[in-house]
Amino acid sequence: MSDSPEKRTGLGVAANQSRSATPEQNMAAATNRQGWFQRLKSGLTKTSAQLAGGIAGVFTKRRLDAETLEEFEDLLIRADLGVATAARIVQTLSGGRYAKGITEADARAVLAQEVERVLVPVAKPLQIDAGNRPHVVLVVGVNGSGKTTTIGKLAKQAVGEGRRVMLAAGDTFRAAAIEQLEVWGKRTGAQVVAREVGADAAGLAFDALTAARDAGLDLLLVDTAGRLQNKQTLMDELEKIIRVLRKIDPTAPHDVLLVLDATTGQNALSQVEVFRAIAGVTGLVMTKLDGTARGGILVAIAAKFGLPVHAIGVGEGVDDLIDFDAGQFARAIALS
Repeated sequence: MSDSPEKRTGLGVAANQSRSATPEQNMAAATNRQGWFQRLKSGLTKTSAQLAGGIAGVFTKRRLDAETLEEFEDLLIRADLGVATAARIVQTLSGGRYAKGITEADARAVLAQEVERVLVPVAKPLQIDAGNRPHVVLVVGVNGSGKTTTIGKLAKQAVGEGRRVMLAAGDTFRAAAIEQLEVWGKRTGAQVVAREVGADAAGLAFDALTAARDAGLDLLLVDTAGRLQNKQTLMDELEKIIRVLRKIDPTAPHDVLLVLDATTGQNALSQVEVFRAIAGVTGLVMTKLDGTARGGILVAIAAKFGLPVHAIGVGEGVDDLIDFDAGQFARAIALS
């Protein structure tokens, strides 16, 4: 699959700026980015407040000693940033100009710097290859992670950019998931393929891709079940879905998107392990960052797996799924 600029276009506003944009368009884009940062900052309030309070408590004296460093490292680990990242931050603080003393501002600046360093390589907006008709995105994740809502929000973005979109209600075990996707279809103008509860998910995916291809649509978003209590059943179902999609298009699915709930903290790491093994995950979306003090888990996931982080959810609103920006995220949790 080609990655040439003329064939791949991003779903996010920032990724779609034209090289020949007018000053007015550039100003509007800058305003948009600023608005996104404010939403991100607001959404990460619980995470940043926990870190800020902890840092203030640790660095009550300017003297930087082993006890202070150990206390700070424990704080970072408790905030779900991961052992490797915490150790690297402490190592940075213990060397160079920080050897004689440290302020709270110094500690927060180093935290932001190291978090951004971990996240920059994985901050990649989801991109749609215009050479695929349609570009197929298989969306996976445990029940309750926000899969179906994420699909709806992605559909809204894509339709808003002029793409023709189809949604496949492949979580056939839950009537609520089917109904929710049908609501999103009406709300966004996307076509929806759905069947009765208990229908074969692979057969539905086959029908959806056949219809989307015949109609020359741009994007097919396929919802899936997320019943981790029986991993073998889930694995068999996802493997079958992928197998039947490839009967129509040997390159499909073009993306396998894992949706993670930030409030699950360390459990999100094991979910990445499981779904990467089952479905060959190619990228991540993290939801519910506005409802947790454990937003640091995204840093631990990035450090361990290196998978692209396409977008994050920082609210319930339809526009609260935003392209992931490493620098903004780092500033929002460390410097806010």
